[in-house]
Amino acid sequence: MSKIILTGDRPTGRLHIGHYVGSLRRRVELQNSGEYDKIYIMIADAQALTDNIENPEKVRQNVIEVALDYLAAGLDPAKSTLFIQSQISELTELTFYYMDLVTVSRLQRNPTVKSEIQLRNFEASIPVGFFTYPISQAADITFCKANVVPVGEDQLPMIEQTKEIVHKFNSVYAPDNPVLVEPKALVPEAEACKRLPGTDGKAKMSKSLGNCIYLADNADEVRTKIMSMYTDPLHLQVSDPGHLEGNTVFTYLDAFARDEHFERYCPDYANLDEMKGHYTRGGLGDVKVKKFLNNIIQEELEPIRNRRAAFEKDIPEIYNILKKGSEAAREVAAQTLAEVKHAMKIDYFEDMELIQAQSERYQGIE
Repeated sequence: MSKIILTGDRPTGRLHIGHYVGSLRRRVELQNSGEYDKIYIMIADAQALTDNIENPEKVRQNVIEVALDYLAAGLDPAKSTLFIQSQISELTELTFYYMDLVTVSRLQRNPTVKSEIQLRNFEASIPVGFFTYPISQAADITFCKANVVPVGEDQLPMIEQTKEIVHKFNSVYAPDNPVLVEPKALVPEAEACKRLPGTDGKAKMSKSLGNCIYLADNADEVRTKIMSMYTDPLHLQVSDPGHLEGNTVFTYLDAFARDEHFERYCPDYANLDEMKGHYTRGGLGDVKVKKFLNNIIQEELEPIRNRRAAFEKDIPEIYNILKKGSEAAREVAAQTLAEVKHAMKIDYFEDMELIQAQSERYQGIE
């Protein structure tokens, strides 16, 4: 069986380092590993509209921002298919058929949907499109028969929902020759990479909270944000013992720091464990730790910033890349949709056996 990846992001803003350590960096590694036959990267604009329908311009303007971040981070259109969700109309039709396989009560039990509803204060006024987005996400995953989906832990219920839809469809319509493929979630191994907190210590990075470090931030912006990061409120003096739990700076170091960084930027320590030991004993100030983190993040982001600046010089070419990717994705989606409709026996005009049988049935009837 071919190894196929599908993943993507909602274009509601520029991507930040939470996206980067959570999935984007891993996508580039998977792309360059040579282990996968196909990699599809989706800009999920249609899904973004489900809770931004009154502000479509926000979604429209951020499609290019996400595309630039993708390319700057190292996604290569020669190796990965980059496409825009709304340009694949077959996804809408697949979603329509999948809706018959899922109950309202099942959607209501989806923990990701429940938490997102609370986050957006939708309550009873939830848009139908948003409520059913686990079903449309199943269409996104199955159109290319993806069997590997890199996601954060919070998205695991969505993968489970897709598995249920795939199983139900194959059981009902194609028990002898399955049409759809069950996906497997690929979750970041490092705990710190599963969900990076905001710079203020909040559980989630959010543009509205102003607690994000964006991939496109310049060096001064990154430095300012790091030097103002939340640490240990009880660590008032350098000599005071510090606490690691809830200390955002050390959470970021867990996600980014490697032993070679200490050799370059902080030779007083051989590795992060030694630095943590000194901090918890007392005698290590927050400013020194933040400066070390800044050096690491700057090293990580500088090549990304440089590539982004180069891509920004030819925006029409970025749209051309997305157009070609969307055309390639739509061709694959059309094939899967044809297989789905054949399994459901609703491909009437291609079903010559049906036409012949009914023709014979009515022969002789005046």
